[in-house]
Amino acid sequence: MRASRLLSILMTLQARGRVTAQSLADECAVSLRTIYRDIDALSAAGVPVQSERGAEGGYRLLDGYRTRLNGLSSQEAEALFLAGLPGPVQALGLGAVMAGAQTKLLAALPVELRSTAERMRSRFHLDAPAWFSDADQPANLPLIASAVWEQRPLQIRYQSWKAEKFRRIEPLGIVLKSGAWYVVGRVGADIRIYRISRILELSMLDETFERPPAFDLAAYWQDSTQRLSEEMHASEATLRLSPWGMQMLEAFTSPFARSAAKIGEPDPSDGWCTVTLPVGSIRQACAELLRFGAEADVLAPPELRARFAEVAAALHRRYTQ
Repeated sequence: MRASRLLSILMTLQARGRVTAQSLADECAVSLRTIYRDIDALSAAGVPVQSERGAEGGYRLLDGYRTRLNGLSSQEAEALFLAGLPGPVQALGLGAVMAGAQTKLLAALPVELRSTAERMRSRFHLDAPAWFSDADQPANLPLIASAVWEQRPLQIRYQSWKAEKFRRIEPLGIVLKSGAWYVVGRVGADIRIYRISRILELSMLDETFERPPAFDLAAYWQDSTQRLSEEMHASEATLRLSPWGMQMLEAFTSPFARSAAKIGEPDPSDGWCTVTLPVGSIRQACAELLRFGAEADVLAPPELRARFAEVAAALHRRYTQ
């Protein structure tokens, strides 16, 4: 346990430069006294750790000192190469950077771990888009990635569902979701999401902006997708599903709807189950639930049942003429 902690302290000092004893104690979940002893142990082992006093003091390694990554386990090395799967990295314009980083990582690894890279490439492949969907290939993605990194605002012409819009955005992050790339940006006091493939034109402005210090991209994205799912499923529908319909429930409904579904026990006489699902508008719900065909019997709300009857009657007229 202590050996692992000593290695973690060494790698932290090498990566960050100067680190306070309190920061090391917090990250390692140990006391300050333990950190002091660990620093003494590293110094006794020949690691040139220097202590600097004062308000901006802390511990740092002697300038120019580097250590090889010989403390990595086989699984840790594999995880590092797994993070470098080529598709999204290449799309962001960082393919050459990732290749260079992997080359340096290979050179730093012990010989027995160097076969890890080829093992990762031969056994794992990331295919981000959903089935039967194409991945976005937005030409603007590398430029937007640069703007995110450099904290440079963008002027964009964007095609929304309703009309073209011009916006000045401060890009805070990029998200890849089911093969589609999105930029999360601040517009005035609001934070909004734009699908990058719908950006028709953009230019990077010759100025910089300050990121909101408390902004968490992953947390914001999770909250936004949850709110969107709730808004798109503001109503409920009750239906009966045949045994085959129950088997197709996962394929025909969204993860949000499935997680909130209320499923009754199968009817002993025919095996059909009563299911209550969150749905959107009557028109949207009808379009989605029609995929079940005759394997579903809509019970409520009455408006949705009436809509199903209208669609069924129209289809009957069309195909019996």
